[in-house]
Amino acid sequence: MSANKKIQSQDDLRIKLDINNVFAEMIGEEHGLTRKELEAAKDKALQAHKNILQAEAEGKMGFMELPYQQKEVVKELQATAAELKDKFDNFVVLGIGGSALGNIAVQTAINDPYYNMFTEVRDGYPRLFVNDNVDPEGIKALLDKLDPAKTLFNVISKSGSTAETMSQFLLARKIVAEAVGEENVGEHFIATTSKDSGYLIEIAEREGMKKFFIPDNVGGRFSVLTPVGLLSAAMTGVDIEALLAGAAYMDKICRKSDFWQNPALVNGLLHYLAYEKGKVMSVMMPYSDRLKDVADWYRQLWAESLGKEVNREGEKVNVGPTPIKALGATDQHSQAQLYMEGPYDKIITFLEVESFNQELEIPAAYQDLAGLGYLGGHSFAELINTEKEATELALNKRNRMNQTVKVPAVNEFTLGQLFYFFEFQTAVAGELFNINAFNQPGVELGKNYTYGIFGRDGYESKKNEFEQSAAHKEDLIL
Repeated sequence: MSANKKIQSQDDLRIKLDINNVFAEMIGEEHGLTRKELEAAKDKALQAHKNILQAEAEGKMGFMELPYQQKEVVKELQATAAELKDKFDNFVVLGIGGSALGNIAVQTAINDPYYNMFTEVRDGYPRLFVNDNVDPEGIKALLDKLDPAKTLFNVISKSGSTAETMSQFLLARKIVAEAVGEENVGEHFIATTSKDSGYLIEIAEREGMKKFFIPDNVGGRFSVLTPVGLLSAAMTGVDIEALLAGAAYMDKICRKSDFWQNPALVNGLLHYLAYEKGKVMSVMMPYSDRLKDVADWYRQLWAESLGKEVNREGEKVNVGPTPIKALGATDQHSQAQLYMEGPYDKIITFLEVESFNQELEIPAAYQDLAGLGYLGGHSFAELINTEKEATELALNKRNRMNQTVKVPAVNEFTLGQLFYFFEFQTAVAGELFNINAFNQPGVELGKNYTYGIFGRDGYESKKNEFEQSAAHKEDLIL
């Protein structure tokens, strides 16, 4: 579709879900679903929908409140960005997992691909860096290149005890203090944390840092539309009101109790039924560089929410579809071979952009060369979407389950829809799997061992477990 397609209203910008290729009539009876199967399971999905709305009424679905309850927060975020953007050259996010992936996804989707490299595309906003790991080489490489006197750090941790984030903070604080003096440290840090508890709120008050708060009923992987993701967005010129407006638009769709009018509800059920048919891997494959990091964000959302050892009754179930990220057309030349001819264990979700922000024609040349001359006169937008359609058809011919989320154009409004759509779909899937989609006990166990090994008070038993664990045999280290 042309990049010049005219978009007139919010309804023109509605993302849509095309599920034709999950059905037997397209991919065969052995691996495809039937409408009859969906209709037979529809009541389970509708009950899941009721459960979600009831949980929301009880204050347990914080992500559903975000599009509506942050007007004052948004004003404060915008005012902060307006005040600070000219004072700092660099804005650095210190966070990991849900405190980083959404920030990266927003930046990649909305801002220029070379935003950090060229002053003219930043329009007066600071460069953005998201430091989401504790690899010493990566941390040192970044901090050595930044002027601490011209750098603002956003420390994101609900508890203030996240080892990775707080270790980064301790190093950044040392460097800033050496550059500007202890008395000025607080001016170079913003704390995004829990309002009423945790170490970071105490540090922020002690240092005089600006503070933003993460709602207690919103977990990290659902937090992109809180100050966790909205502050870095505002600091790089993203329209955060439009992001929330897109989420609100999708929320209204997700509240519909008519099964076939609620794509997030349908898709939650489809993924559950696909899992029951052995499609235990969920591939997200955007055909858009701007949306590639949405796939990364989705990986955490899907894996951490649905990979659970026990169900709500405490019975051992060990369930959870494995999310995989891919990028079209790039991964047609790497992963697609596996998807076409490997195990029948995947459902593939394409993200297709219908109208790109740029039109770029392929020049005509070498008309005498049959394997090259045919490209001239077409556009790159045509090429990437044709490659998606060709991959889709090839998967169908090989009886592989796939679907497409159609994105009219990539902007703040459609990105807000995407975030909310997949969050609601995840809540639906959690209900259908009968697990708690909002905790992460496996992650907590790993954290607790780290605390114990490092000597944190209260975690001595974890240190003992580590010290008493079986030693690795030298003959098995090859």
